[in-house]
Amino acid sequence: MTVLSGTSSDSHTWNLVFLQLLLEEAGHRVDNVGPCVPDDLLVDRVRAQEPRLLVVSSVNGHGYEDGLRMITALRAAPGTAGVTAVIGGKLGVDGALAPDRVRDLRDAGFDEVFADGDAGAFRGYLERLVLEAAS
Repeated sequence: MTVLSGTSSDSHTWNLVFLQLLLEEAGHRVDNVGPCVPDDLLVDRVRAQEPRLLVVSSVNGHGYEDGLRMITALRAAPGTAGVTAVIGGKLGVDGALAPDRVRDLRDAGFDEVFADGDAGAFRGYLERLVLEAAS
């Protein structure tokens, strides 16, 4: 199971539909929580679903701030600290993904951070997950 979510301030849905289709093509069952997901709802969903992967997407440019808060809540909650979590999309309002922001997101608890438009890197990551699960 993979849980897919937007951030609390992001009302966009087309990115979530695209990612759900991409994940399903890669063989994942997807629980698409949707846009504007409050941190506590996401923590509850992850606790209930016990997913192998959490995918967080942002289009509005506030993914950095929202993501830091979200992953901090997730890593602090009982039963959710070990889930593999990735974030991607437009993580800054200026559109750039500065190396220090990537480091901050990883240090806070995200396993991977993907730049806006880097679907190829995300696909490669999903393929590696499948290979790891098979071995």
